This record gives sequence, C-alpha cells and structure tokens, in this order.
Amino acid sequence: MKTSILKSAAIALALMLTNAVTTKAQKTAYVDLDYILANVPDYKNAQSELDKISAQWQKEIEAKFAEVDKLYKSYQAEEILLTEELKKKRQSEIIQKEKEAKDLQKQRFGVDGDLYKKRQELVKPIQDKVYNAVKALCDKQQIMIMFNKTSELNILYANPKFDRSDEVLESMGFKPGAK
Repeated sequence: MKTSILKSAAIALALMLTNAVTTKAQKTAYVDLDYILANVPDYKNAQSELDKISAQWQKEIEAKFAEVDKLYKSYQAEEILLTEELKKKRQSEIIQKEKEAKDLQKQRFGVDGDLYKKRQELVKPIQDKVYNAVKALCDKQQIMIMFNKTSELNILYANPKFDRSDEVLESMGFKPGAK
C-alpha cells in the first residue's frame, strides 16, 4: 500500500514539475491598446472625423424630432377646431414624421448603422496594423500570449517590464509618447 501511495505521489510530483517547466517556458507580455492608439496620429484623425460626422448626424436627427414636436404642438393648439377627419390626418402625419426620425436615428446609429460602417472603414485598417505589429513582435520575441492591459478586468497586476506597447509603436514607425 505504501508503494502505491509513493508511486502516486511520484507521478503527481512529476506532472507538477512537467507543468512548471512547460509554464515557465511560455513567455507572456502585455500591451496597452489605449496608449498605443493614442500615439497613432491616423487613429486620432479617424476619431476626430467620426466625432464630426456623428455630431452632424445627431443635429440632423434632432431637427427631425424638433419638426415632429412642432407639428404636435401645432396639432394640440388647433385640435378643438379640427374635424375628426383632419385630426386623423394630422395624427397620421405626426406619427409618420416621428417614424421617419426614428428610422433615420436607427440608420445612423443602430447596431449595423452608418456610424458603425464608417468606424469600420476608418478604424479597422489601423487596428489591423496594430494587430500585425503585435503579432510580429510576438513572433520575434517568441511570446506565446500577449494581453491587453486596457481591459483592467483581465489583469489585476502588470509588471511594467513586460509592457511591450512602446515596442509595438516603434515597429509601426511611431514615436512612443509619455504614459
């Protein structure tokens, strides 16, 4: 019985040592994507353009809703004087205008709306460039796992000596800024 316990303990120890050696051989590092993107001028320009477009579209939508509000207030003021037929016609007009405003809002800012498509058009090439730089750095330094420090929920502590953000920026041809 003692020999079976010793054999089991030896096997468990061997597995733990194998796991420790394998784990130690894997290199990990992290980058701060917010920091990297803040130091990429193209990203800042894309964000600025998206903000400008978004503000323009928001004004357009607000104008549509203001028109609906104006029609509704006008209807309320004249409601007593209108025939049932005119009331229904005006109500339909208000409902139609409100639907158009909501549809435009959905078209511009919905899940797969114009803003999402514009973001894909402007930001995705930059994100791809960052991803390729991270991948090249991992290949070069034989890093098995690269974490993103931007999402603080995933990393409780990060030793700065494993931060590769500046190296990613340099490999993309950008000068790292101050953290």
